[in-house]
Amino acid sequence: MSTDTDPTPVRTFLTTSPTSGPAPHREPEGPVRPVPLVVAGIGALALAWYVWSVHGAQFGALLVIGLLLGAALFHSRFGFTSAWRQLIGVGNGEGLRAHTLLLGTAATLIALVIGTGTGLFGTTPEASAGPIGLALFVGATLFAIGMQLGGACASGTLFAVGSGQSTIVLTLGGFVIGSVLYTFAFPVLDGWPAVPGVLLSDHVGWFGSWAITLAVLLLIVVATRVVQARRNPPPVGTPPTARGVARVFRGSWPMLVGALVLGVLAAAVVLVSGGIWGVTTAFALWGAKLLQLIGLHPETWDFWQQPRFAEMLSDSVWTEKTTLTNVGIILGAAVAAAAAGAWKIRAEIPWRTAVAAVLGGVLMGLGARLAGGCNIGAYLGGISTGSLHGWLWGAFALFGTWVGIKLRPLFGLGVPRPSDGVC
Repeated sequence: MSTDTDPTPVRTFLTTSPTSGPAPHREPEGPVRPVPLVVAGIGALALAWYVWSVHGAQFGALLVIGLLLGAALFHSRFGFTSAWRQLIGVGNGEGLRAHTLLLGTAATLIALVIGTGTGLFGTTPEASAGPIGLALFVGATLFAIGMQLGGACASGTLFAVGSGQSTIVLTLGGFVIGSVLYTFAFPVLDGWPAVPGVLLSDHVGWFGSWAITLAVLLLIVVATRVVQARRNPPPVGTPPTARGVARVFRGSWPMLVGALVLGVLAAAVVLVSGGIWGVTTAFALWGAKLLQLIGLHPETWDFWQQPRFAEMLSDSVWTEKTTLTNVGIILGAAVAAAAAGAWKIRAEIPWRTAVAAVLGGVLMGLGARLAGGCNIGAYLGGISTGSLHGWLWGAFALFGTWVGIKLRPLFGLGVPRPSDGVC
């Protein structure tokens, strides 16, 4: 294809670094998929109207934020799983540098929100430090292994399901199964050795916490550029896109644009709900609700006897924050994918890929509950609020990524190689 039909990529300090070849030219988007676009669009509008009118403006606003998150995740193809795989596999740090922009944006805005006590709907935004111990380390490692087998992280699973990727539906099913297994085995899996968490703002104030966070993120940018210069990896692949104004609605956004938008929306969740954006609590809740529908009684389990979770299980799912944003992400991604001509269902899935998807989901479900969060709740939420456990989650997730990459060939899954045209 002629280069004059491709949007010019934005090159910045966060992205520009040596690769073994030029980035591939972007193909044009396919035609709009009208049926999934209409179905997803009507579903999104109807659900937003229902939640807003029946349960109130706060819950309706969270659903709308979820819709915007889904659109941003799809348009930017914002990856956590692929970014870590590209870094560990061949040394391409472009994805991880995009993480630093997301984390820095969220940290800046959340510091303003929590530091000034600004909240909507009567909320008082607060940050909490996750405990540091064996469960965090094991959970983050298992989660990262699961990401590499399942093909997506927590947020990636949601937007991939919304965009019609049938394999990831299996990953989501495994995610729910793993979450339910944790709640069932809670007496055994709770109480592992741990020490209280550390919240930087408790020691250096919100400005100091923000400054330290940004300084560490800048060091990560420099370190990944050094690694990439030494290893000279393949460039990151580029999805199809439209040109001009149409790119906003139908094209693929630069990953850095996606990072900025996602950072703003992560702060919006804090502003509206008083707490950080999370994903995986909903999977445990969905599993418990499904068990109740078939006549079982998870409400008698120790996990669901805890006051917070007992109330959650007894209430409507449409008043639970992570359910609202999760469903919003699925619907928002479906609208965006259909408008971009990218919504499709793959009927045939190799059996080894299917096994890996379910197994990866189970490991992520268990790992997220052990670690007290996933790539969103623990990694993004922890780092952006100045909690030490977020940084430790990320470190052990990198180790788990290395393990997961070693396991991927057993299931017929590809691993980036230096000789590849793209990674």
